[in-house]
Amino acid sequence: MNFDEFLISISKVKNIPLPAEASQFKMVPLFRQEQLEQQKENIKKAKKAGVMALFYPDEQAKTHLVLILRKTYKGVHSAQVGFPGGKLEPNDASLEAAAVRETFEEIGVPENNIEVIRALTQVYIPPSNFYVYPFLGITKKTPKFIKQDKEVEAVIEVPLQHFLNDNNVVIETLKTSYSAQVEVPAFKLNNHVVWGATAMMLSEIKDLLKQLM
Repeated sequence: MNFDEFLISISKVKNIPLPAEASQFKMVPLFRQEQLEQQKENIKKAKKAGVMALFYPDEQAKTHLVLILRKTYKGVHSAQVGFPGGKLEPNDASLEAAAVRETFEEIGVPENNIEVIRALTQVYIPPSNFYVYPFLGITKKTPKFIKQDKEVEAVIEVPLQHFLNDNNVVIETLKTSYSAQVEVPAFKLNNHVVWGATAMMLSEIKDLLKQLM
């Protein structure tokens, strides 16, 4: 989709109720849904983070969404695909500010080029005990991505139509923190398997956008 057309559609997103768990749970195994109900008390003590779902025009003015592949490290999110973002720091004015700051730090998009359209539905991540606040944003300039080598293995540029294609929702057998082998719903984007909390957030974004386009 041409980015000018996308801007016209996305301008209406503030007036649409968030699909919230109805969308998120499409990308969650049944046992994980049950665990989320049991973990509501844990959320009250969780660390907080902000992440950015950033849409932008490529050099041909086609709409894309940016994701990142995280570095391999000794941690629960090693080598996973996610949104740029990170934990709330003492100097951050808000979780939205944290998401914008981290987007600049991780992939080099200037903070003053990012326009936040709206907040999305939060997601609790039990293995790392983070309560993640996602934000939907745009930049009208074609970014020149500069990845933070310490944390980011690769920048993943996903065409909007590829993201919205229902054929790119799949079932994958993966090793997770819950089980050595478990079948999970996932997105297959640019040959990367995107699952877990990121897939839950993507599902809500996809359902929102499909109401507009």
